[in-house]
Amino acid sequence: MAALSGKQVRHLRGLGHHLNPVVMLGKDGITDALVAATDEALTAHELIKVRLQEGCLLDRKSAASDLAAKTGSQVAQVLGKTFLLFRANPDDPVIKLP
Repeated sequence: MAALSGKQVRHLRGLGHHLNPVVMLGKDGITDALVAATDEALTAHELIKVRLQEGCLLDRKSAASDLAAKTGSQVAQVLGKTFLLFRANPDDPVIKLP
């Protein structure tokens, strides 16, 4: 997957602003179950918000890049304790990137 351009990242950040977190990253870190849940959520929604909870010991930027690598997605934004992941659905894309 090609890297997102600045215009595409801004578009995704605008779409993701009002989203509620779908995946919660807790004290157990990035487990196989978390990767599976994230993969399923990306397939259903294409753009999801992930929140790091209080007990999570991982760095937010490294957690975002690790989870993105394991799910084949891209990090659109890291802000506070949340980050946005994007992966276009190959069969039926809903989000059209500029």
